[in-house]
Amino acid sequence: MQHILIVDDDNSINEMLCEALQGEGYTVSQAYSGTEALRLLSDIDPDLILLDLMLPGLSGDKLLTRIKDIPVMIVSAKADVNDKVSLLLGGAVDYVTKPFDIRELLARIAVHLRMNNSASNKTLLSFNGIELDTDSHIVSSNGKQIKLTRTEYAILKLLMQNQGQVVAKLTILEKISLDTPDCTEDSLKIHIHNLRRKLKSVTGREYISAVWGIGFMLNDKS
Repeated sequence: MQHILIVDDDNSINEMLCEALQGEGYTVSQAYSGTEALRLLSDIDPDLILLDLMLPGLSGDKLLTRIKDIPVMIVSAKADVNDKVSLLLGGAVDYVTKPFDIRELLARIAVHLRMNNSASNKTLLSFNGIELDTDSHIVSSNGKQIKLTRTEYAILKLLMQNQGQVVAKLTILEKISLDTPDCTEDSLKIHIHNLRRKLKSVTGREYISAVWGIGFMLNDKS
């Protein structure tokens, strides 16, 4: 049974979401502040987090930066486009503005949980001739192995898990930090450069595009 954590200081909204989610068969945990949520996350490992931004104590946007490897959907009354863009680039998988239609919210939740489950169960990632085996950590193209460092492998895996999307630099650093704690924003550029060079030396193609001021993404250009 999939587990969802609700983080919202509005008691009526928190309880309404809890009731609706339990009615769909989800296991639900509830927190009413960012600090309480952080404490809960030391004991539970939910499949998805619904996160309000305007929380007492630790705010939602600050809590987001401390959440790793769990999809986070922002559910907030803040409707400014810049806020949405910033948080989506900062790691959130979706942004729903209050007031919301509960049917739409439940549908979005189901989609993200399905996507996350599919990604977590997939051991062979592929993109335009490149294959990455998450079990053996082998990267290859046309049967020829591409030898990568631990950091290069972690970056490529993240980009391949987010095909067609720009992955922000800070998101890359956060997602790979457990495997490669030595990677910094400055050294990330070097790792990306080396990864590009190694991929091109085997395939003859450029695979990684920089999106100025934001991050990187895989491209399908020859």
